[in-house]
Amino acid sequence: MLDGILQGLGTALLPVNLMMVVLGCFIGTFIGMLPGLGPVTAIALMIPITYGLDPSSGIILMAGVYYGAIFGGSTSSILINAPGCSATVVTAFDGYPLACKGQAGKALAIAAYASFTGGTLSAIMLMVAAPLLAKVSLSFQSADYFALMVLGLSAMAAFALAEILMAVLRPGKDSSEEEARQMQQLGSLKLSKEEVREIAPPIARSSVLGFLIGVLPGAGATIAAFMAYGAERNIAGKQRQEQFGKGSLRGLAAPEAANNAASTGSFVPLLTLGIPGSGTTALILGALVAYGIQPGPRLFMEHPDVFWSVIISMYLGNVVLLILNLPLIPYLARVLAVPRPVLIPMVLLFSLTGVYLVSFNTMDIHVMAIVALIAIGLRLLTFPMAPMLLGFILGGMLEDNLRRALVINDGSLSFLWERPITLAFTVITLTMLLLPVWQWWQARRAPKGEPATSH
Repeated sequence: MLDGILQGLGTALLPVNLMMVVLGCFIGTFIGMLPGLGPVTAIALMIPITYGLDPSSGIILMAGVYYGAIFGGSTSSILINAPGCSATVVTAFDGYPLACKGQAGKALAIAAYASFTGGTLSAIMLMVAAPLLAKVSLSFQSADYFALMVLGLSAMAAFALAEILMAVLRPGKDSSEEEARQMQQLGSLKLSKEEVREIAPPIARSSVLGFLIGVLPGAGATIAAFMAYGAERNIAGKQRQEQFGKGSLRGLAAPEAANNAASTGSFVPLLTLGIPGSGTTALILGALVAYGIQPGPRLFMEHPDVFWSVIISMYLGNVVLLILNLPLIPYLARVLAVPRPVLIPMVLLFSLTGVYLVSFNTMDIHVMAIVALIAIGLRLLTFPMAPMLLGFILGGMLEDNLRRALVINDGSLSFLWERPITLAFTVITLTMLLLPVWQWWQARRAPKGEPATSH
């Protein structure tokens, strides 16, 4: 392993590969900032370019584009409430309210620090535990995935958060002059010691959670972001819980750390098992096969330079992303000064383009328009949009895995308690669902009007 790391380090530090890291991070960040495009589009655009490169350089370039796009997707979520990709949807829940309060600079800085930390910690975990985690990944079955999806849905139950599309389509008249003036202010990029202490534990927890979810084939950064957000809200005190959706620093830091950690974690099943965990890693798998490299257990031995150089380049890439993004924050924030009649058509154009480029099917645009109208109607009726978004993301995976689990178990639900992993997820889910009922019952038992005791 040490020999492989040293060989990968030598390959990653070659001038051409360092240039690929910088180029990939820059291109990925730029494309990630455009609403609706995301990492799949970015990787697809890079594939023709990689044909003229050697395998290590080509995969390093695409890896940089991948996590660069996730990193950059938070910018449009925070500034204009239009996520660059699905993995940064949750970032908008608290990032955009911070921008509305004149704290866009602080929100972008927190997103950058959280993304850097999540990416760095996950790169270290990937380096140390990739072979072991590959075995854990293989041990997951349909029943376990079903229980994980249910846990993800239950973590978001009863949230009442603003829906992203409504904010994009809302006429400028709805915003007061004071709010519009505050949005155009960058605000300070500095974090106080108290703010650092507040976001440090959520970032650490969400990095580990995001990486572990990313390791599971088919889970991905979007699920990791939602689950990290839900977990942090559930473990927060009552006063901090009320801040979620209104500009919570924890609510911004947790999903940003999780989605970047999950992006790195998704390389575990790709490199060690040859199983793509998402559409993005499926494209990278295709590029590896085109190079004549078959990802899997023998990749360690047959192509150690590719395996270890990609992992080491991820750490270097996170440093590059931080260096690139922090100085750009004052310039990125200027998008807030763009008049809404100019900004909204641009957002819609990029969103429609991104949807079409996924499959080149005009039906997808029609579905997008129908869903948008339904979402606006529900939002006007004050329905919370976050559970619907998560249900839309997890619903298909939940149904597929439930169907497979039932087929394997002859239609019996006994899989919920027969497998230890499934049982653990089921117990956690029931605990999370029953906790609000317990808190409500405890509040009913407390004598009314009893003054709070001071200590």
